[in-house]
Parts: sequence; C-alpha cells; structure tokens
Amino acid sequence: MRPARPKRTRLRARVKQAAKLPRLGDEQCTELEDAIGYKFKDRSLLDRAMTHSSAVQEHGARFSYERLEFLGDRVLGLVIANLLFEKFEGEPEGGLAPRLNALVNRDACASVARKLGLDRYLILDPAEEKAGGRAKTSILSDICEAVLGAVYLDGGLKPATRLIETCWGPLLKSVGKRPKDPKSALQEWAQGQGFATPSYEIVGQVGPDHAPEFAARVLVGEFEPVEGRGLSKQDAQRAAAKLMLVEHNVEGFTADDA
Repeated sequence: MRPARPKRTRLRARVKQAAKLPRLGDEQCTELEDAIGYKFKDRSLLDRAMTHSSAVQEHGARFSYERLEFLGDRVLGLVIANLLFEKFEGEPEGGLAPRLNALVNRDACASVARKLGLDRYLILDPAEEKAGGRAKTSILSDICEAVLGAVYLDGGLKPATRLIETCWGPLLKSVGKRPKDPKSALQEWAQGQGFATPSYEIVGQVGPDHAPEFAARVLVGEFEPVEGRGLSKQDAQRAAAKLMLVEHNVEGFTADDA
C-alpha cells in the first residue's frame, strides 16, 4: 500500500491542476454577466458552466458543466412550475403539465441560450468546435441550464428566479392557450385517416447517464416512419409525433413546432 502524499504536496497538485483548467477571460466574464444580468461572487462557477466535457477530458467530468446542468434543470423546473401555478390559477394538472413541458424542453432552453449569446463563451476542444458544437441545440440547452445552476449556487434562488422570469417571460406569454399534445393530435389524425393507433419505439440513447437524449420512432399506417429526439422517452415520442404531423401538413402544426 502506497503512503499518502503529504498535505502540502496534494495542495500543490490541486493548484497545478486548477491552473491547467480552461477559463474565460475577465472581459468575457464581464460580458457574460452583463448578458444574464447577474454579477458572480465566484467566477469559477461561470467558467465551469461554459466548459464542455470535451475541453476537460483529462481532468474529469466534475470540471465541466454537467453537474451544474443537472442542478439548473431542477431549478428551472421548480421556478417555471411555480410561475404556471400562479398564472393559471384553478387550472388542473392536465393543463399545467403540457405548458411546463413546452417551457423547459431542450428547444426552449437552446432558444434562450441563443438570445443571451451564450454560444460565444462556450469552451470546447478543437474537435468539438470543428464538429459544430457551438451551434448544437443539445449543447446550448445544457449550458443554459448550467448557467442557471451556477447563478443558484452563487446567489441563491432569488437571482435565479429573476433570470428565469426575464428570459422566459416571452415564452410564458405564448402558452396562454393550452398546447395541444402532439401524441394526442397524431392519434386523432391517424384515426381520421382510418389507421390504427400510432406505435412508438425507442431506437437510440446518447449522452451522460444524468442527462440522456433519446431517439424515438413513430409508425402510422402505410407511411414512412419518422424519428424524433428528446431528453426523455416521452419528449422523444412527442418530437416524433410533431414531425409526422408537420410532414403531413396537419392543421395547427408547422415546421417551427418540430
């Protein structure tokens, strides 16, 4: 059994490791703080929120945005659920759930990330950069949630709520009318065409265990199957259903929905 390294040696090793970690410049941090309307006490949280796992492979996943994304996802869900609870007083759970899904899904988070310009501060390795990682919806969604997690850790729920209310305000206005669930809409359409109930199959899964992305395929009658992706199996099925509805020009569903 090897003897433990002296405390001073371990400290030097941690300092050396920290020095190698990718970081945003002071000017970049200031620009990013201005964009989100929050000034960090601990800017290392902001560094981590912007760091893709590809850029810190030699250091381990805890130095990327993944843990912050996990936390930010829960903060976002809580705040949006509370906002919907207050906005739609008396609405049953069945009316709140689809609105919640529409506001916290991957596309909504990626849209907020683009509006804030978070992609400009994303830290990637050269290979992921070349592969177009800076524009990937899945990565933009992740860093949006990671920033929320970082703000929550640095300042608590109040500034995180303020940021969500600001960035999701326009999206909240868009869900006044209860969104039609695409799976239900597809079933109605299929039955109207004389086909059996659509069938779904999960055909793939990628990403880390705490935030996997699923691929689902939907089959309707004699038509070609269509695949959709989502951060849960249900989201992937809804995405596939949306694409099928768009493909067949079903009223109420456009390419912007898919």
